[in-house]
Amino acid sequence: MTGDYLEQTRAGYDATAAEYAERFHHWLDRKPVELAVLQAFAGLVGTGGHVADVGCGTGATTAILAGHGCRVTGIDLSPNMIGEARRLNLDLDFRIGSMTALDFADESVDGVCAWYSVIHIPDEDLDAVVAEFARVLRPGGHVLLAFQVGERPLVLDEAFGRKVSLVYHRRPLRQLGRIAERHGFTSYVETVRGPDDDGLESTPHAFLIVRKPTAC
Repeated sequence: MTGDYLEQTRAGYDATAAEYAERFHHWLDRKPVELAVLQAFAGLVGTGGHVADVGCGTGATTAILAGHGCRVTGIDLSPNMIGEARRLNLDLDFRIGSMTALDFADESVDGVCAWYSVIHIPDEDLDAVVAEFARVLRPGGHVLLAFQVGERPLVLDEAFGRKVSLVYHRRPLRQLGRIAERHGFTSYVETVRGPDDDGLESTPHAFLIVRKPTAC
């Protein structure tokens, strides 16, 4: 698995963590579709179920899932983003880590939330990441994937007035679905919404919930 993109992603979010938190931490407050998806996912996990929120950023999704009764561990590659998450969510659990090598035992979590975080994983490494999700997830557990739909990546070399090197991989919903199926998951929810008319979105957004079969 190549590692350069991990270093670039970490550096980009480390450099912009404070500005990102100020602008986007409460972004979901005015996103009813996203809030409904997160509530549905929390309901599937169940009250007290343990969720690994991978690529948690400032902990916005971590807090929402916790508010719906889940026991959530937020994980992010960027130490500065984890610092913002801890500052903004004092009573929640956050750890520095990578979705490419999760610090959880096999079959030890009830859900995995990857909320706009696999967008930074290149195509050649997606299978390994989904395999890692399958490894840590208990039979019968669910994975939530949120991502932008498209055929071409968005490449940023500047954000909030700072130099970065960030790649946002946009993909068809079915591409993620096929990868999940290769690792034993079955599709449970597949939905796409159009871009919001807020001047910040130019592509549709997809939400995919897949389920790991229960043991025979």
